[in-house]
Amino acid sequence: MQVSLHQCASELFQCFDLSFLGDQPRAMAAGGCDVNASYDIKHLLKSDALYKYILDTTVFPREPECMRDLRLLTDKHQRGIMQSTPEEAQLLQLLIKIAGARNTIEVGVFTGYSLLATALALPKDAKVVAIDVNRKDFELGLPFIQKAGVAHKVDFREGKALDRLEELLAAAEADAAAQYDFAFVDADKQNYGRYHEQLMRLVRVGGTIV
Repeated sequence: MQVSLHQCASELFQCFDLSFLGDQPRAMAAGGCDVNASYDIKHLLKSDALYKYILDTTVFPREPECMRDLRLLTDKHQRGIMQSTPEEAQLLQLLIKIAGARNTIEVGVFTGYSLLATALALPKDAKVVAIDVNRKDFELGLPFIQKAGVAHKVDFREGKALDRLEELLAAAEADAAAQYDFAFVDADKQNYGRYHEQLMRLVRVGGTIV
């Protein structure tokens, strides 16, 4: 029996809620989080029960203790919704490993959950330049990064990302080897276009920008 692409797409999107409208019952995942509280606007699944199942069976069992502890701490932050979701962090790690990245950039750090994920995925002698305007939030997560034994991989630079990226560009012009393999941006959306232009010049050909 032949099935059209349109039919397949229609059936697939039955599983998703693209409107983010309407109330749904809350579900508590085994990883200690209220599925709705922090992550509801960051996934497209209609069913909280399905999302909880994915977290409990696939995501949380693979989450290191140091990342879990930092995630739960950040969930209590007044701006905790800014935190990357655990499945996003694990996808980020997968992409870094597939790319064989060694020199990376992260724009937008917050408490450092995705930064910790990056540092754990990188080789021992690799580096991630982490840029954020707020050192105070970064320092909330720093003890978890230190406990995980990856603080030596992190080069935190406080300030506006546009300025810090310009500094990296100046360094790259002086040293052709100062290029990056991977960049992850989760920051102020109004500047994404400008970040993209800067990162296109910083990330090597064949590198990855997320």
